Parts: sequence; structure tokens; C-alpha cells
Amino acid sequence: MTRLSWGMIGGGSGSQIGPAHRIAAGLDGHFQLTAAALDIDPERGKRFAIDLGVPNERAYGDWREMLESERTRSDRLDLVTIATPNDTHYTIARAFLEAGFHVLCEKPMTMTAEEAEHIVQIQAETGKICAVNYGYSGYALMRQARAMVADGELGHIRLIKAEFAHGFHADAADADNPRVRWRYDPAQAGTSAVFADAGIHAFHLACFVAGQTPVGISADFASLLGGRQLEDDAMINIRLNGGALCRLWTSAVAIGRMHGLTLQVFGEKGGLSWQQQHPDQLYWTPLNGRTQIIERGDAGLSASAVRASRIAIGHAEGLPVAFANVYQDLAEILTAERNGLEPNPLALDYPNAMDGLWSMRAIEAAARSARSGGQWIDIQS
Repeated sequence: MTRLSWGMIGGGSGSQIGPAHRIAAGLDGHFQLTAAALDIDPERGKRFAIDLGVPNERAYGDWREMLESERTRSDRLDLVTIATPNDTHYTIARAFLEAGFHVLCEKPMTMTAEEAEHIVQIQAETGKICAVNYGYSGYALMRQARAMVADGELGHIRLIKAEFAHGFHADAADADNPRVRWRYDPAQAGTSAVFADAGIHAFHLACFVAGQTPVGISADFASLLGGRQLEDDAMINIRLNGGALCRLWTSAVAIGRMHGLTLQVFGEKGGLSWQQQHPDQLYWTPLNGRTQIIERGDAGLSASAVRASRIAIGHAEGLPVAFANVYQDLAEILTAERNGLEPNPLALDYPNAMDGLWSMRAIEAAARSARSGGQWIDIQS
């Protein structure tokens, strides 16, 4: 197997998300980390890249140096992952897409819906991939849930209840902690804090599993710790284009909640329930029937769930494997492109630039609704 050449921007030593990407990208042996600009400190970033096995000449001090060097190489990178602070995503993604590189960008893809629309336009013009790391959609049982909804097992979807609530920003003593403070600074985080940071994952999963897109939003934002310019708790109602209503709660001050990403989907024929902290079980209750536990790795699951399951039933799989399923999707598409073949259709479910655009539209609409006392805001297509 010829490995794909992979580059990474951000995610350096001490990064929260960098190790998950490196584990995920390397899990199946599809990608080789061959170029990197990992840190805001150029020398520290170069040293860490070399420690990871990146050749000296492809360990860069910043992303601009990396772009200028890599764009002229005959052995160009097949994929570039962007894992930098939010306010840099648009600039870096745009530059690499316009230079002809495929991109996987951490969420949020951009800071505004206008920027997101531009990324979608550039992607269409260049024909390059711009994936967005809504990596929880890589969990095998989230793909099982999506398949069950698409196959009509739940019937018409009436209601979705989504949550992403944690308590890690509940300590007022962290007011000046730079790892926390930036999330509530509009200059760095944009128009929303906890919804854009955490709740947007629950929003994406709701849309992903339902196979629907949002048409309207009503939101209530609260800043429960004094001095924060942006919300640390939010309750959001979302109307989807297939008729489903989503109730979404997200919080950063829910002490005792660890990760707190959950999804419940209620249709006319039955309901599904899933928790990210117990990702290998999906609870399925048919109408007037008993609740059943669908186990990841069990027989009889959908083709998409089987493909996304890596370890024998009974052994826990976690976040890096979910991320790895996104990388696997991209690897299949890029390898098929290299060989002049059609990719496996199951690989096309990766979160893409349109997901990034819908997310930014939802964030901006929710912020407008919250400012207007919860007024319903239409999300324009």
C-alpha cells in the first residue's frame, strides 16, 4: 500500500486535539506525516515535528513557509489538517485550497457564515476536498443510527433531543486562565462561545443522523459567570427541513457533567438513544416494544456501521477511532482519485464544507435570536 502524504498545521506539543489527529491519521496506515508547522513558536514547532519523524526540510516555522515550500514540490501533500485557533481557520484553509491542496479543518471552519460561503465556493471551483472535523459522526453507532433513520426504521422523525454539557468552565478562578478566557472573547471565538465550541457538535450530530438541514432557530443564551462577554450556557430550538424539531442544551458550567454529548431521536415508529461516554451501545425502542441494546460490532448492523467498527465486540472504541473513520473516508476518496477509480460510496459521509457552512449559519442565527429574546430566525439557504 502506498501511503498518502499528510501535513499538519497546529496541534503541537501540549495541544489538546493534536494527538487525537495523529493517532487517527496513523491508525490504518493510510497517511504518513511528512510536513508540519505545529506551533506558534517556530523553533519549538520545528523541534517537535522532527521528534515526530518529519524530515528536517519539511519541519516548518509557520504555515506560510509550509505553503510556499510545499506548493512547488513534485511530491505534494495529499492532505493538510488545520488544527490552529479558530480565528485562523479561514485564512489557512482558503490559502491551501486555492493552492490545490485537500484540507481537513478543525471546527469551526470559519468565524462567519460569509467566510464559510467563500470556502464552499473555493472548494467548488478547485474541486478540492474541504472536510471539517465533526469527528463524532465517525462513531460506528452514529453511522448505524443514520442508516436506521434513512431506512425508515423510525418512520417520520418528530423530535430530537441533543446535549453537550460539561462543567470545566464553572470555576470563577479561571477568569484569567488563557486556555479558558479566549473562548469567551468575541475577537477570538466569534459571536458565540459554548454553542460554537461544544453545542455545535450536538447540532451536527442531530442533522447528520436525521439527514436533515436546519431552517429556523430560537435561542436563549446565558452568561452565568460574571464578566464573560459570550454565553456559557444555552438552550436552542431548531426546526429541520424534514419536519423534525430539535431541542438542544449546551453548557460549560454544568458541574459533574464530564463530556456530556448525548443524542436521542424520536420517530413515529420508535426511538434511539446514545451517549458519547458509552459510545458502543445504541438504545433502540420500537413503538410499543421493549428497549433493545445495539452493540457496536454485533452482527446485522448497517454496512456503514460495520465499516466504522475496528475492534471486536466487547472491547471499547473511543474518540481517536471515530476521528480515524473520517481519515479513512478521506483516504479512500484520495486513493480512488489517484487511481482513476470511483470511491466507496460509504466514504462520502465525511463532514464537509457544507456542514461547516450550515454550522456557521446556525451559530449566527442563534446569536441573533438570543439578542432578540428568543425570536425565531430563519436560516437562509
